[in-house]
Amino acid sequence: MKSFASPSPMNNLENAVGQYIVYHDVLKKTNPERILYLAVDVKPYNCIFSEPIGELMLENQRLNLLVFHKSEEVMIKWIPSVNINK
Repeated sequence: MKSFASPSPMNNLENAVGQYIVYHDVLKKTNPERILYLAVDVKPYNCIFSEPIGELMLENQRLNLLVFHKSEEVMIKWIPSVNINK
């Protein structure tokens, strides 16, 4: 679960995607049956992934997202990647 606490949305996105790719590649090698999701609170999701750069990341990268509402402790939506096995 990423908090996206840095003042820079781009820095947050770079760190989250980089960490996600490392975990994804390790998990693919050690537990290939598992699917990794990046859990993101709805507020940073709306700020980052609804912008053109965030939409591009979802479109072109190996990201599975789980969007949740932190204070209500509920899942909002699952966003699977179409490129996850690349």
